[in-house]
Amino acid sequence: MTWIRWIGVTTIALSITAASVAADKQPWIPAKGFVPDSATAIRIAEAVWIPIYGEKLIASEKPYRATLRGDTWIVTGSLPAGVTGGTAIAEIAKRDGRILRVIHEQ
Repeated sequence: MTWIRWIGVTTIALSITAASVAADKQPWIPAKGFVPDSATAIRIAEAVWIPIYGEKLIASEKPYRATLRGDTWIVTGSLPAGVTGGTAIAEIAKRDGRILRVIHEQ
C-alpha cells in the first residue's frame, strides 16, 4: 500500500469513527431545563415579541407574567386597569427553550 493510499484509508476510517461517536452523543440538558425560571422565560418572550410586534407595543404591555404549566412556560403581557384588548402570549418549552407558539390577542 502506498503512503498516499494509506493516508486516505486512515482518514476515511477516522472520519467514520468520529461520525459514529458524534451520533451517539445526546445533547446536554441542564437538570432544570434551559428555561429554569419565570425571569428567563420572560426575557426569551420579549426577544421573540419585539421583532414581531414592535418595541413600543410590547413595552406597553409590562409587567409580563410567566406561569409554568407542565413543562411549558406561558408568558403574557398585561393591560392597564380599564383597558380592553389583548396582549402578546408566548409558549416556551422549559426543557430546551423552543418557542412553541406566539400570538397577540385582539
